[in-house]
Amino acid sequence: MRTRHLMIISLAVLPLTVAAQGGPPGGQPSPRSDSTRTASRLDTDGKTREARDIFQKLIDGAPDPAAKAASQRAIAMSYAFDGDCKNTVKYEEMVIAYWKSREEAEPQNAFYQQGEMANEAARVCIDAGDLATADKYYRLGSELGNKEPTPRTHPKSLWDFRLEHALARLAARRGDKGTAAQHVTTARKALDSDSAMAAQQERFFPYLTGYVALYTGDLATAEADLNKALGMRGNERDPFMQALLAMTHEKMGHTDAAKPLWQKAYDLATAHNPPAAYARPLARKKLGLP
Repeated sequence: MRTRHLMIISLAVLPLTVAAQGGPPGGQPSPRSDSTRTASRLDTDGKTREARDIFQKLIDGAPDPAAKAASQRAIAMSYAFDGDCKNTVKYEEMVIAYWKSREEAEPQNAFYQQGEMANEAARVCIDAGDLATADKYYRLGSELGNKEPTPRTHPKSLWDFRLEHALARLAARRGDKGTAAQHVTTARKALDSDSAMAAQQERFFPYLTGYVALYTGDLATAEADLNKALGMRGNERDPFMQALLAMTHEKMGHTDAAKPLWQKAYDLATAHNPPAAYARPLARKKLGLP
């Protein structure tokens, strides 16, 4: 990303590009990109060991450091489908090391990507229940991202919002309702401080308040805010938010309402990213699928 207003959303994952996987410049299929797609499908089908065999071969046969880093990121996500925080972090650290090597050549992008990779690892770890590691890597992501030199392509306010968003969710997972509320308030202030950033990030705020409400026992608020989040443009196809709403209905005893949400979460979780890595296996289990 090279412009001030084209900011990657705070909880998403950049796709692996054909170029990074060693494909031709015109975007035509290549053996590496085909193998990446095959392995990614295996992960969503629950065949993670088979997927990692392919990803490891791509790492071992990478034609250049960029392609190797792309495959290391892909294998990190493969471990995420198994809820394996430790190995996800291991490979995301390798990708961070690659972007450190790019600091001189492309400083704005290199520091931003380092922050993204740390946040991506943290997202997998919080979903896996390793809150201490998630806390460490969310803070690291903010630190790395904010090292981006001027002219910055991603403002400090973006990283402030991301960090407060994460810290609120972590506090909620720990059952600390008061601290979670404080971080929600600070996240709101970060949004209000930068209208350009907020235009991209506002849709993640009701997701945040819904998440916090779910994990602190306010189920009515969770249901209302998660429905609001899913009604906002860009969120309607998020399998993780669908799963959160399904969890809310389950806790409320609304099993008939939860089941179609689990089905929707499963059907939508076809990407190779943290939301799908959490939602797909959980929805498969809830639906009794093989």
